[in-house]
Amino acid sequence: MTAPEVLHAPSASAHAPVSDAALQGAASAALHIDKLHAWYGESHVLHGVNLHVQPGETVCLLGRNGAGRTTTLRAIMGLTSARTGSIRVFGHEVIGVPRHRVAPLGVGYCPEERGIFASLSAHENFLLPPELKTGFSGLSEDEIYALFPNLRERAKSPGTRLSGGEQQMLAVARILRTGARLLLLDEISEGLAPVIVQALGRAMNALKNKGFSILLVEQNFRFSANLADRFYVMEGGQIVLEIARADLEKNRATLKGLLGI
Repeated sequence: MTAPEVLHAPSASAHAPVSDAALQGAASAALHIDKLHAWYGESHVLHGVNLHVQPGETVCLLGRNGAGRTTTLRAIMGLTSARTGSIRVFGHEVIGVPRHRVAPLGVGYCPEERGIFASLSAHENFLLPPELKTGFSGLSEDEIYALFPNLRERAKSPGTRLSGGEQQMLAVARILRTGARLLLLDEISEGLAPVIVQALGRAMNALKNKGFSILLVEQNFRFSANLADRFYVMEGGQIVLEIARADLEKNRATLKGLLGI
């Protein structure tokens, strides 16, 4: 008996050619992903993902745990071991680009692990990310504190003294001052009290009104349903459904089958 063939990931710099139509769409989009495959070692995790986010649009990636949503965000940031296909950020191809050059294109990434330094005050944590030379001014401290007033009150508190909700607000707040205009937000409502989730929802809508483009990974459907313009559902590392907000109700049975909501 012959051994089964092992699928090896190609080198990180390799990527498939992109069609003219895809290039035209990519040029106007804040984020345009075409035929994205991604690997962790020899584990093939994403299988031909296609999605886009227009300037000023909020898009939500829905799916069960392990569907590939977080991996999609990590692939955009160059944090998977290999990628093929195309990822364009404001028209710039990032497949094959060193990961440290992705954020300066105007990307702010808020991973599920909040990364708050316990030994620093809330304000010192807030100032950590460097400003990006994107030509797009980040929000001022006053604008950010207007979105998250709790953080102004807790500015001198050490990271260890912040509640989970305050830490999440801080994790989002600190990328807003950098000049990022495409926000990748991973499960920002997870495990938080309803009052904090509501505050985050108000902040997300305010950011959308300010022209930010947002790709949101969420399992809290009620939270995301009030925020996103469009929804992609992922299953097994693929996009299996795209729905506009106006079509959510008529797709409720399908969503229940895919997500259990």
